[in-house]
Amino acid sequence: MAFTIRQLQFFVAVAEQGTVSGAAQNLSISQSAVTEAIKDLERDLGVELFERHPRGLNITHKGHQFLRHATKILADVSDARRTFSDDKERATGRLQLGVTSLVAGYVLSDLLARYRRAFPSIDVSAIEDNGDYLEHLLVGGELDVAVMVISNLRDRMALQAEILEVSPYRLWLPLGHHLASADIIGINDIVSEPLIMLTVDEIEENTGKLLVALGARPHVAFRTRSVEAVRSLVATGAGVALLPDLVYRPWSLEGDRIESRDISGSLPVVQVGMVWRRGSSLPQAARDFIGIAQSQRQTRQRP
Repeated sequence: MAFTIRQLQFFVAVAEQGTVSGAAQNLSISQSAVTEAIKDLERDLGVELFERHPRGLNITHKGHQFLRHATKILADVSDARRTFSDDKERATGRLQLGVTSLVAGYVLSDLLARYRRAFPSIDVSAIEDNGDYLEHLLVGGELDVAVMVISNLRDRMALQAEILEVSPYRLWLPLGHHLASADIIGINDIVSEPLIMLTVDEIEENTGKLLVALGARPHVAFRTRSVEAVRSLVATGAGVALLPDLVYRPWSLEGDRIESRDISGSLPVVQVGMVWRRGSSLPQAARDFIGIAQSQRQTRQRP
């Protein structure tokens, strides 16, 4: 039996939500339909895509590998449907993109690959920088569109934004950590733990605000701009990390396991989105890029 597009959509939804119930709610279908689709997909592939536990599901190493293939297949299907809507092969022009470092490898890479396939004759140039500078370039008309963290967008009067992805904060732990088996983890439970702090984009600022608002003063053991360094340090027991789920992967480069757990309480989320100058007449290349991004988000949500 070959897997179906529907099974891939259900699998991606479960991987993103972390629970069958969350995926079912997002897809507006029954939990039993999602569960059966995942079981059929695992039987077809001959691997376990998720580890089951009382709090939900953890994606396995093989599941994480397959997730990238699944999202690419769904994106390709969406591209195939769009092929016949216009003659995109003839579209020419220039697209000037901006991106913040946190989302460059997690959001922009797949999005840009889809855009290049759909509009191969468009000349695309991209610049990576911090959010404040990208806002400056957008307002000045030096960039058409930026893909960035928009939770702390400064100039909302001059800029228009559309959310692509919302990512909650979660706690990263090494395998076997005593908090990994706790039914409920609160901020006070992690105050005494050494914290690995990621210092890219607004993440350090957001994490600091979160802890200050909750009256917690953690011991920051290490500050780094590298997400891979955070993974390696957490996996080897150097500390824990409080980061958006967007950048979570269950394995470090060395192959060590990293656990991820919810934190009780009202925590902020990281919003990733597209930003462009409000009221500007966007070139067709920029409008097409925004359309590709919108369709990618809809593909993930469509049952």
